[in-house]
Amino acid sequence: MKASDLEVLSTESLCESTEHIDEMGTLEALKAINKEDQRVAEAVSAILPDIARLVDMASMRMKRGGRIFYIGAGTSGRLGVLDASECPPTYGVDSSLVQGVIAGGVEALTTSKEGAEDCLEEGANDLRKRGVSEVDVVIGLAASGRTPYVIGALSFARSTGALTGSISCVSDAGLSEYADCPIECVTGPECIMGSTRMKAGTAQKMILNMISTELMVKHGKVYRNLMVDVQPTNEKLVARACRIVTLASGCSPERAEALLEETGWDVKTAICMSVSGKSLQECRESIYAQEGNVARAIKSLQE
Repeated sequence: MKASDLEVLSTESLCESTEHIDEMGTLEALKAINKEDQRVAEAVSAILPDIARLVDMASMRMKRGGRIFYIGAGTSGRLGVLDASECPPTYGVDSSLVQGVIAGGVEALTTSKEGAEDCLEEGANDLRKRGVSEVDVVIGLAASGRTPYVIGALSFARSTGALTGSISCVSDAGLSEYADCPIECVTGPECIMGSTRMKAGTAQKMILNMISTELMVKHGKVYRNLMVDVQPTNEKLVARACRIVTLASGCSPERAEALLEETGWDVKTAICMSVSGKSLQECRESIYAQEGNVARAIKSLQE
């Protein structure tokens, strides 16, 4: 990318409020950064309908057995890997359901590989290796909206019939041309010019949190606002499972633990049994019939 190309990107512009940050005192500098950070939530709020459209369309693919792929380079790629890696422990899903792909591979998570983002074909190759198909969803991440690696990935994804989305932090992003559901969250100049790990990165993190959270809600991983597919694999998560059953059903901690032991530490079934008063078998069958949605399973049992 030429210097003249960078000039048109709002993320590469000078931020007036921090133009003399090197001369500020510590507190003054932090206040300036914090003030700029407050603009991020406003920018995300402005494009919520675009995020909702992507979530709704992605949800339909997931119901057909599709997977979600986040793909990006540098900071954007790392954020995608982070969000994907949090889905299994939080929602009890298989690690293949939401996958993060970063230019340069796993090593690029901790070691900068800036040149990896410049190859169109590598983006396509990384998705080809994962067998992306028409049921899947590929979301390209690039603060600048023009990373070749990500464009190559989205172009390939489209050729397979996969649903494509993009998350950029500039207007009129080149990436948007390759996305069925483009998201352009304009965060403006960075406190340190071009350091898109800051405001742009924060915006991408917020958007990814929304996407993965709402997808999991839609697919029965949440009852009320409780993570009911949590896998109690350590002491903290065992305690959390008991607390979730207690909060969801109003039973005592002792009753919650007894129900969890009876169900083999299946949080959903324990909640269903406590609320509905039905047997383990009845609750399991109802949860299965309602595609894992606890609220609908309880309602069905009480009708």
